[in-house]
Amino acid sequence: MSHSETPGSVRIRTDDGNEWRFDAIKKASRFYDCNRSNAIAFACEDVDQLVSAATRVLERDDLTREQRREIAETLSTRAVSFDLESSLSVTTKGDM
Repeated sequence: MSHSETPGSVRIRTDDGNEWRFDAIKKASRFYDCNRSNAIAFACEDVDQLVSAATRVLERDDLTREQRREIAETLSTRAVSFDLESSLSVTTKGDM
């Protein structure tokens, strides 16, 4: 998306059962020690890098199956789960 296509603002609904979103944004703001808008952007960029890094770790040949299972379980969240079969698969909440 070019800068000319970038909207001036983006709204995030926090009503009608989405109140948890505001709490998550506040947590991110405290974590990154910045305003809420920057915290959302940082978190969005970080999640892609963190999932890629976790996938690389889980695909290492020097880990036992049990170690991989424990790591996958530890790194899975409500929106991302790492499942081990004969190969690694990553499922995001949007895929469910």
